[in-house]
Parts: sequence; C-alpha cells; structure tokens
Amino acid sequence: MVQFDYDIDDFMSYCQCQNLRPKTMQSYEQALRIFEHYLVEVHHIESAEDVKEGHIKEYVKYLSERGKYTIVVNEQSRNMNFPQNRTDLNKPMSKTTINNYLRNIKVFFNYLYENHYIKANPIRRVKQLPNERKPVDFISDEEFKKLISVLDISKFHEYRDCTIIQLIIDTGMRLGETLLIELKDVDMTRKSIYLPPENTKGKKGRMVFYSAEMDKYLKRWLKFKDRYRDSEYLFCTNQGKPLTVGNFETNFKQYAMRIGLKDAHPHMLRNNFAKRFLMNGGDIYTLSRILGHSSVTVTEKAYLDLDNDDLRTNYAPYSPLTKIMKTGKY
Repeated sequence: MVQFDYDIDDFMSYCQCQNLRPKTMQSYEQALRIFEHYLVEVHHIESAEDVKEGHIKEYVKYLSERGKYTIVVNEQSRNMNFPQNRTDLNKPMSKTTINNYLRNIKVFFNYLYENHYIKANPIRRVKQLPNERKPVDFISDEEFKKLISVLDISKFHEYRDCTIIQLIIDTGMRLGETLLIELKDVDMTRKSIYLPPENTKGKKGRMVFYSAEMDKYLKRWLKFKDRYRDSEYLFCTNQGKPLTVGNFETNFKQYAMRIGLKDAHPHMLRNNFAKRFLMNGGDIYTLSRILGHSSVTVTEKAYLDLDNDDLRTNYAPYSPLTKIMKTGKY
C-alpha cells in the first residue's frame, strides 16, 4: 500500500462515522480509487500531499478523452464485469459523470485540508465542467393513467406496485424512502407519513402528506394486503420483507414498456410531483421541505426548468390587463 491508500482509508472511516449512506460511500471510494490509480500510474504520485492543481486538471482532460468503461482500478475486474459486452463501451464520458468524480474528489481534499493532513488544497480553484442541465422527465396525465391501467391489481405484487406509483407521485417521496415505510409511521387520521432519519437521504426525519384521493387507494390496499400478508411494512414482498429498490425499478420498467414508454424510471414520479406542485401554485420553499432537500437552492437547481408552455399556463391567472378589465383595479 502507498500513502494514498491510507489517506483514502482514513477518509472513508470518517465517512462511516458520519453515518453516510452505503451508496454515497461507494461513490466516494470508487471515484477516489480510480483517481489514485491514475496518479500512481501516470504521475508516480503516491501521497495526497503531493497532488497539485495541475494534476487534477490533467485528470479531467484524461477522463474527457477516455471512453466509458476504459478506466478501472483493477484490470482483473474486466474478467468479471465484461465491459466489452456493453453497447456504450468507449463512448465519451458525460460531463455529468466527470463532475460527479470531481465533486467526490473535492470532498476528499477538503477533509484532508481541514484536518491538516495536507498544507494546501489542490482542488480549491478547480472548476466543474460547464454542463447544460437536462430537463427532468415528465409524464403526461394520459401516460400516467395508461400506466396505472395496465397493472393487474388481482396480483399481489402488481397491486402493491400500483399503490407505490400513485403514492410517490402524490407525495414526492424518494423510492427508497417509500419502500421502507412501516405501518406505525402512517397516520390515517392526518393523512401523513413520518419518514425516520435512518430512511432518508439527508438523515433527517420529516413528514410527508397525501391527498384524500390517495387516502382511498391506501385504505383499499391495506385491506387487500392484510388478507394475504402479515408484515409491519406498508409495501412488502411475498415473504413480508421490504421490497428492494432494484426489484421495483425492474418492475417499473416492465410496466412502462407495456404502454411503449421508453427510458422510464421510478424517479420520474418524484420529478413529476415537484413540477406539478409548482404548476399548481405551490411555492419553492414548501416544495423543498416536502422533498427533504438540504436547501432551497438544491430544489431550484433540480426542478426550476419549466418550458414555455408551463410559463404560459402559470402566467395566465396573473395577467395585469385581464385583472384590470375584470375588476377595474389591480
């Protein structure tokens, strides 16, 4: 092991103490190990202390020029992951992916600098690549109704998934949060669900609320569920355990294919909740709280991409001239 290995191990131990989600930690470790491999092989750098700003900028260029799946930490992994079978092998790495790598590397060096492991922070002035954000995926009313209609609610798993789909688009919850809901956290009287800190991305508990329409669907689902499964979870498998994100994602894509909806993914339901909330007159601050974002800025970056039709719809009720002509005053 070189010193860089110990630097990364120390950082990962810190992340573990902060109770970061396993997915977040895996993202950090992958980005850092690939970066370390590059530094050792190309620049013969074996310690974070020796990394300079120029090395990071050259690394960004290196990532931009290399194709997808051509960069690995261990060459032996190619024998297990079979990247040669992927249809996007050697295609350019997206700016979004490169910026994610940079973001993870920045957290690492910030940690080392703030704890005095290094004297200078080499990534302090390194900027992320300019990247035009892709608008969130939107599903129309008709598409949503078709999606719901093709699920066979006589089958336990499809009735369960149908209820999950409706609940997410009604509340804006993340899929992972939804699948871990326990019956004790559902308040039927107040039509609310408590999401405990251990189940949320930001490790902060919050309340979400569902509509009177969803209340009817939820009560019917619970009666159906209780006839066939005994489980503490609102949405469970045949064994009474919580459904995994991966399994639901697979199911959702299959349902979407039934109506010819390509490249569909469950997160688009949360995206649709956010956009519809704004289009129906909701304010950005309330939306940020409901979604569980760390700040309003995060919400703005994620969801304020209304198109011209959306702006036209939002504008109409606030036309000054219309109001003057109708009431004679502002």
